[in-house]
Amino acid sequence: MKVPVRFSGGHEYGKNDHGRPIVLIAAALRVKPEVFREAFSGVAPARGRGPTPGEAQKNKAALLKVLKPHGVTNERLDEVSDYYRFRPDSGKIWPTTPAEAHAIVEDGMIQRIVVTQPGSGYCSQPTMTIEGFKNTPLRAPLVFSTDFKKNGAISAIEVVPAK
Repeated sequence: MKVPVRFSGGHEYGKNDHGRPIVLIAAALRVKPEVFREAFSGVAPARGRGPTPGEAQKNKAALLKVLKPHGVTNERLDEVSDYYRFRPDSGKIWPTTPAEAHAIVEDGMIQRIVVTQPGSGYCSQPTMTIEGFKNTPLRAPLVFSTDFKKNGAISAIEVVPAK
């Protein structure tokens, strides 16, 4: 019998990531999250308003100073920044595709979990539940990619073994 897996969350970012999905941005730029955090540490955010053209130019230069040696071009930085730009106060986040999966249950036991849509845009593991198995802990490793449609996808779901 197929039992749907329900997903929630998975879009939480680190406290030190200043409201940005750093793991997604870094993967899309082909750099480690630490490299992007270092690059972003040189940016002076315009609080409560958009940056002036001069501020934007200085911020871009600070980012590229760190990212360019890693092969990041100005064009790719713009593309990735535009894709993952969002305003948390608006209640909207970056583009995402929800994951879809179902568990194969036989004789009251989960035999396996089949991911039918890996989704995208997850920067943290979502909460997953299987109807009738609400207390069964599940784990879903995320896959990061330069392809926006695959970045932050769920590759597989497994039941976490009891200790």
